[in-house]
Amino acid sequence: MMGFYGGYGLLGGLGMGFGMIVWVLLIALVVWVLVRGLGGFGGTEPESPLELLKRRYARGEISQAEFEQARRDLS
Repeated sequence: MMGFYGGYGLLGGLGMGFGMIVWVLLIALVVWVLVRGLGGFGGTEPESPLELLKRRYARGEISQAEFEQARRDLS
């Protein structure tokens, strides 16, 4: 006789459910790694040298004179 759980027993049913959960988590992990590694599905434009220069000036990493000289050099 197969019993109440169709011949697999209680642990067989739980094992199949656990296996599905493992597969779903594995697929989610792969998608997360790909999206994170590629910078999202749409991708992002690389930052221009002028934008980088403006950000460094805004953070106080370079002085106004250094900013102006670098901006002239980039033109």
